[in-house]
Amino acid sequence: MKYTRTTMAFAIAGALALSSTLVACGSSDDSNKGADSSSTTLDPNTKVTLNVVGLLPGAKPEAQQALAQEVTDFQKENPNITVKTHDYEWKATTFAADLAGGTLPTVFEIPFTDAKTLIANAQISDMQSYLAQLSYGANFNKNLLQYGQGPDSHVYAIPAKSIYAVGLHYNRDLFTKAGLDPNKPPTTWDEVRTSAKAIAEKTGVAGFAQMSKDGTGGWQLTVDTYARGGRVEDGKKATLTNDATKASLQFLKDLRWTDNSMGANFDYDWSGINQAFAAGKLGMYTSGQDVYTSLVRNNNIDPKTYGLTMIPLSGGDSGVLGGGTMAAVSSKASNNDKAAAIKWIDFHYLRKYTSKEAASKDAETQVASKQPVGTPELPIFSQQQYQQYQEWIKSYVNVPLDQMSTFTSKVFDAKLVNEPAIATQDVYKSLDTVVQAVLTNKDANIDQLLNDANAKAQRAIDAAG
Repeated sequence: MKYTRTTMAFAIAGALALSSTLVACGSSDDSNKGADSSSTTLDPNTKVTLNVVGLLPGAKPEAQQALAQEVTDFQKENPNITVKTHDYEWKATTFAADLAGGTLPTVFEIPFTDAKTLIANAQISDMQSYLAQLSYGANFNKNLLQYGQGPDSHVYAIPAKSIYAVGLHYNRDLFTKAGLDPNKPPTTWDEVRTSAKAIAEKTGVAGFAQMSKDGTGGWQLTVDTYARGGRVEDGKKATLTNDATKASLQFLKDLRWTDNSMGANFDYDWSGINQAFAAGKLGMYTSGQDVYTSLVRNNNIDPKTYGLTMIPLSGGDSGVLGGGTMAAVSSKASNNDKAAAIKWIDFHYLRKYTSKEAASKDAETQVASKQPVGTPELPIFSQQQYQQYQEWIKSYVNVPLDQMSTFTSKVFDAKLVNEPAIATQDVYKSLDTVVQAVLTNKDANIDQLLNDANAKAQRAIDAAG
């Protein structure tokens, strides 16, 4: 799920209610009225005001500065388009209401898992003809692009950023204080448990923590299930009662009640667990490998303390959950809005991967504002294209890649497993209560909890058709 919940992400969690001034989803100026309504290109004499998502709420001034510079550069290139950015965090609990209420910007971000539903509900625009205008429009990784395609094979949502695989994030400083080697992070779940216990006993903070609400509990329990070779859906059948999910919950139960190594906070969502980790209040957690950027922009993490490694994999069909973020355009957008939107999507999200000049310019802007450059991600286009992009930005990289090498050296050899395809968010929500119960009730009955959750998930899958 993640974006950022976020995201494939899955990253993750939902959109904050935005100012009511966004009702009508960011409209063109009066000069649009005489424009050709059938055109997919924007007349340079037509003025458009385009509302787009910006950064997560609470982003540091340096991140805001970098985004403002991007907007300035874009408007120099497109003087007839005025871009207005709005703080945004996708959350499953609020997104649907915000979209229906018209409080989202014209261009917004969604996890891969949500595009099909929005297409079916006619809530996002068909962007096929606009995407085709881009020189690289036919070069996307087809395995990613399919998530944003409708039954007509047209593209409605465009892979944009945070294409991730879930990894294990750990605090190198806490590892050292606990007598552990930060250069040799855990490679098995037993080692994760041993390390978590050592951190808790030696430092007094949680050795391991798990997200548990707003769909993130189910998201991460699905991560754990995949890593042990299980699945939570088989076609149109819910399979939450599988052995791998049970083993994952027993692992959490052991850490919580036997080892007392999970601290006292069992109510984390994506942003909350990031904040706690950056503040040195927990030793390890699982999330998308791209989360380092958010930890810098929003949580002021000390790079020296950060480590990223592969999530432990066990079992014959084990794999790493992958996800990401797509850019979508409101179905209420005019043709001029959509023509302006594709220019912004190109400039803000994608051009850097296909143009050396754009890659260098973006990296320069981020470095000048002390923002991360080089955080690991998975390819939106081909792996070869991504490697080329990495070469273009090599001299600008300012993230501690050597502290992430046990992830980056192995992730491309692992099986990447998609999120559950049907009623994804409802399946995750059904598992939230299971995770919460296991972490707060010592006598929680895992089998009964999963039976109840499976029935709830099956109803959601059936309702989704």
